[in-house]
Amino acid sequence: MINVGIIGGAGYTGGELIRLLINHPEVHIGYIHSRSNAGKYVYEVHKDLIGDTDLKFSGEVLQDIDCLFLCLGHGESTKFLQEEPVKDSIKIIDLANDFRLRKDNVQAAINRTFVYGLPELNKDAIKSAQNIANPGCFATTIQLGLLPLAKAGLLKDIYTTGITGSTGAGQSLSATSHFSWRANNIQAYKTLTHQHLGEIGESLHQLQGDDTDFDLSFVPWRGDFTRGIFVSSTVTTDLALEELYPLFEDFYKDHPFTQVSKTSVFLKQVVNTNKAVIHLEKAGNKLVVHSALDNLLKGASGQAVHNMNLVFGLEETLGLRLKPAAF
Repeated sequence: MINVGIIGGAGYTGGELIRLLINHPEVHIGYIHSRSNAGKYVYEVHKDLIGDTDLKFSGEVLQDIDCLFLCLGHGESTKFLQEEPVKDSIKIIDLANDFRLRKDNVQAAINRTFVYGLPELNKDAIKSAQNIANPGCFATTIQLGLLPLAKAGLLKDIYTTGITGSTGAGQSLSATSHFSWRANNIQAYKTLTHQHLGEIGESLHQLQGDDTDFDLSFVPWRGDFTRGIFVSSTVTTDLALEELYPLFEDFYKDHPFTQVSKTSVFLKQVVNTNKAVIHLEKAGNKLVVHSALDNLLKGASGQAVHNMNLVFGLEETLGLRLKPAAF
């Protein structure tokens, strides 16, 4: 059994991680840390877990574990690891953005090197890694739609738009996360400046080559639903769909969670699952790649468990065969 600890277990990603791990056949949860909820039963915060676990939140950081998940806010993981040294033998999977970029992969101050944890891109490196930087949710969705094109050297100008559910904003309330604001409403935000652009660019360059030049323009939207991301990316190519679909099918043939569909895709195919689905449409020389996933699972906690399975040599789908919310 893999003995795990969770830091920041009271938020949305922490809650999803707990739901997955209490049902994982090869995992024992050693502790779940939350300063603000220390001493409370986990089900007092994540109320759907009543009857599923009697664990309580801990205010201590324990060392008798094999793997530590960091479900902290962006920028807080580095600070945590500097203030709370973790044994070198403990593998770390960070769900924030602290270590995703190449310039942040090697952290001398905490004596750790991180591998970018997108299994469809870095599966072999993940298997031998000690520390994983889990990708962002929008970054995962966009990359899965573009990686096969990057491998084929087809990317130049990329125009991407995507809509995300309110859980992507985290559990803390803000002016744009209240039900009364979100209901019957959408809004563009962080136009062309989203924080995931850096990691997307690095991954695409990894496949297409650092010496190639392409431009990625991304407009994200806030949606009036709770979970899921739907992205549409437009590129220019003279290749026909009959030539493009084999590129995608070949690229993902050994990746069980990414499915290529020849019919239209929609959010309910993926919500409450660790799957991503991709569909291609073409008019003239314009190709549109649609990609959809659950931002809390394939976009966060499910992907973190997938990475844990790979790191510890387990079957990669273990504990992640989940039922979609199809209706």
